[in-house]
Amino acid sequence: MARTGDIGTSSLVHEAAMALGAVSHDPAELVLACRQLIEHRPSSGPLVWLAARMLTGADPGNEAWDAAEMIQRDKTVRELEHALPGDTGIVVIGSPELASQAINARGDVEVFVADTTGDGYGLVHRLDLNDRLAVDVPLAGLGSAVGDADLVLLETDALGPDSAICSVGSLTAAAVAAQLGTEVWLVAGVGRCLPAAMWEPLRAMVVSDEPWEDRYEVVSLDFVDRVVGPGGPVPAAEARFRIDCPVAPELFR
Repeated sequence: MARTGDIGTSSLVHEAAMALGAVSHDPAELVLACRQLIEHRPSSGPLVWLAARMLTGADPGNEAWDAAEMIQRDKTVRELEHALPGDTGIVVIGSPELASQAINARGDVEVFVADTTGDGYGLVHRLDLNDRLAVDVPLAGLGSAVGDADLVLLETDALGPDSAICSVGSLTAAAVAAQLGTEVWLVAGVGRCLPAAMWEPLRAMVVSDEPWEDRYEVVSLDFVDRVVGPGGPVPAAEARFRIDCPVAPELFR
């Protein structure tokens, strides 16, 4: 399988479904394969969701393909595209997979791309090619960009009951936005919302003892106004109602 960041979530889950489906007839092999997959990509909520469905479902093979189809049919991008207010300045961190698609479909927003992980320039270039207003913001200017924007748009691949795993720089953007009274939206597509029993061990795998060196960080939902998913934007306090990932404790050692 490709390394993290090389392929989108839909392709990633599809590849994982094929790989895990090959050992779905052997429960012990399936558990081992699921663990190895999560250890390889510990920031991916959709992989945890896929594995948990397979480990707890009556037919692991069918669960795998049902999950892959649900990811492929995810309506989050369309819902976000329709929900974004017009004539708005938006701050994003890096090159978020779902948010960048929605922004690219809109010609009436200005995007401040904070390049905290080295992949923001690619988004700026793509937006420029489509005649979208895009500004490449250095890390040192992140706070000023939030102050000049109308909305901070974060994205997560793993959302727990009270916090989310986001790209580094997201916590700074959210905290500054909270101080300035700027709205913060969090994009969480299909398969990202995890129950506490699955969220806590995943978080422990992602966040190290030196979090300032990590590629990802945890952002409290206290900083988030709305969570945008396949059903559209909802208040952050209601995001927990979207949890559809079963609990499979054997997934984590």
